Amino acid sequence: MTNTKETRGHWASKTEFILSCIGYAIGLGNVWRFPYLCYRNGGGAFLVPYLLMLVLCGIPLFFLETCLGQFSGTGCITVFKIVPLLKGAGIAIVVINFICTAYYNAIISYPLLFLWRSLQAQLPWETCDNAWNTARCLELRGAQQVELFLNNSALTMADRYRTPADEFFHNEILHISEGIDHMGGIVWPLLVCDLIAWIVIFGCIAKGVQSVGKVVYFTATFPFVILAVLLVRGVTLPGALEGIKFYIMPEWSQLRNLRVWADAAIQIFFSLGPGWGGIVNMASYNQFKNNTKMDSIIIPIVNCGTSILAGFVVFSVLGYFSHQTGLPVATAATGGPGLAFITYPEAISMLPLSPLWACLFFSMLFFLGVDSMGGMYLVQLLDWYSASISVILVCLLEVIAVGWIYGCDKFVRDVEFMIDRKVERFWIISWKFITPIVLTVRTYEKL
Repeated sequence: MTNTKETRGHWASKTEFILSCIGYAIGLGNVWRFPYLCYRNGGGAFLVPYLLMLVLCGIPLFFLETCLGQFSGTGCITVFKIVPLLKGAGIAIVVINFICTAYYNAIISYPLLFLWRSLQAQLPWETCDNAWNTARCLELRGAQQVELFLNNSALTMADRYRTPADEFFHNEILHISEGIDHMGGIVWPLLVCDLIAWIVIFGCIAKGVQSVGKVVYFTATFPFVILAVLLVRGVTLPGALEGIKFYIMPEWSQLRNLRVWADAAIQIFFSLGPGWGGIVNMASYNQFKNNTKMDSIIIPIVNCGTSILAGFVVFSVLGYFSHQTGLPVATAATGGPGLAFITYPEAISMLPLSPLWACLFFSMLFFLGVDSMGGMYLVQLLDWYSASISVILVCLLEVIAVGWIYGCDKFVRDVEFMIDRKVERFWIISWKFITPIVLTVRTYEKL
């Protein structure tokens, strides 16, 4: 049997694999999605279902995928003989990932443009005195302005007040048209940033696993350095403690809400990214005897720990923002792009040396995005073999776990042979029952 490692290559060291997986797992969602989810779903109480889902689903799924990828890298596992039957589905996975890369690359071009515009003595979104500002631009510099802003809900969309950061993002960065019936034109600065992002990512993956393995030493670690710097700066700001209280103050009654548990499961899957083929693909470049068990515990824990840490970074600055403006933290706390490109930049603009902190923040967002792209989507686009293998996971995850085709007992036997360690009963129970049940319940609830 041909050893695919001879032609496909492998990671030069275990560290390269771990850093690549960490870079793949930790992305923009850790910064702009988890903190808001945690605040909205009961603060510290949300950590109960979140960590429970990590243990019962996230880690077992990660272990399952790394085992599938690592074992299949040598073409040994019998179940992978059905791969030729799934070539069409494998191509479909590649097409889906191509669409996602186009979307994701557009997103990471935003922080690149923000970074460029931050390289000046004064941030362009600090005031309403710019060409892109409208008559409804409102600087939150006093009680009267804050009162007007809080009354926005009583106004029509056309009459609502918007902050300088809001108008900078929508009017200057995105150049959003008046409506869906007005297409607008090409936003050339964004197009240039989009091309730059593609060039950077291509440079990272040009030589496949060999170049990715070297790049991640910087791209996967640099965001942690910036996150640490922003954390120290954030917690030393006036009002930071109030923001952190909003973030972690537990509301135990929220645990009775099924939506909280659903959000916890979604965030685990959204962040770790099982089912897309990225984990399987990266694990297929491992040495055959690599201990995937410890990798599969360490990487998800680091990922979740980063999400929790990012929450302190975000809410400490939001607390300062509330302290400076008088706007309640609950009003300032948002999720998604609005947090990363409107609320947080607005708060940063009130800091001393604001261009410095803006540059650090948007650099972090950009490298988080680059890691997620290079770690999963584009590497797998360069490897059609692994793209086909990834469909095995998507189509047969539960089937393999309950033993319908290959059999869990056979799979466990193969894993134990591969890692030279016993697979404990916890993993078997999780693969056979717990994880499929949670996935099924989550799918039913979504429908």
